[in-house]
Amino acid sequence: MRSTAMAIECTRGPRAAGLCLESGDGGYGARMRVVTWNLWWRFGPWEARQGAIAEVLANIQPDIVCLQEVWSEENGRDQVVDLATSLGLHHARTPERFRQGISFGNGILSRWPVVDSTVHRLPPAEGPGHRQALVVRLDAPVGTISVICTHLDHRFDYSNRRQEQVRALMDIVAEHHDPEAFPVILAGDLNAIPTSDEIRLLTGEREPPVPGLVMSDCWAHVGDGPGDTWSSENPHVVATAWPRRRLDYVLVGWPRPRPLGNPLTAHLTGMEPIHGVVPSDHYAVVVDLADSPRDL
Repeated sequence: MRSTAMAIECTRGPRAAGLCLESGDGGYGARMRVVTWNLWWRFGPWEARQGAIAEVLANIQPDIVCLQEVWSEENGRDQVVDLATSLGLHHARTPERFRQGISFGNGILSRWPVVDSTVHRLPPAEGPGHRQALVVRLDAPVGTISVICTHLDHRFDYSNRRQEQVRALMDIVAEHHDPEAFPVILAGDLNAIPTSDEIRLLTGEREPPVPGLVMSDCWAHVGDGPGDTWSSENPHVVATAWPRRRLDYVLVGWPRPRPLGNPLTAHLTGMEPIHGVVPSDHYAVVVDLADSPRDL
């Protein structure tokens, strides 16, 4: 698997203490809030949606945000930079490949500085290369944390391709896994339901691609209800050919030094209109993780 070092783009600025923080010691002993959200590129009423997206993220006060379908203009704005600046967060993004002047990719926002970032192209080798894994290491109070943001192929009939991509992802997880440290976080739009072969490969319900290493599905741990992130209740997808589904995940590596990294809470956000517009065609997943034994 080839990886390419990325130039790191970081935004630093004042940020109020997150709602998930419970102590004044720089975050240690508090809950770490992780969000994943597919932002639906520039589809639909995309200009009106930008303010709604920023408002949702500001309200939930995240520590780490994994974003899919982010855009930038060849000679203008960058959605990742705009969000990082408005929220006072550091950021990294996948390399920009412009088509008709607009790029399509993944991004990560972080409360803590980005130590380094790399990009891995997921299989298959042919094609435009939209399916990538963005990997960052963060300088967090609990230690260096590795975060992987990805977006797998979407077609109904591409389960075999997604399984190839999952196998590649687990190789990446293995590179960063330390069973005695904070677990690797993997988040994104996996375009697969929890009972699919590809998700079962991740969670150990099938023989894992890397022996002795699996990912915990945070929603399965602590989420309430089905957790559908793709829903016919969303006005952006009323004409969809897909049924309601849970497609978006926050997962943490196992084995880990429990309770470090254990999921504590999980909920959805971005479901309601803001200033008359629902922010995206996907709902966001919000997970709080234990970052100290004092959390449990």
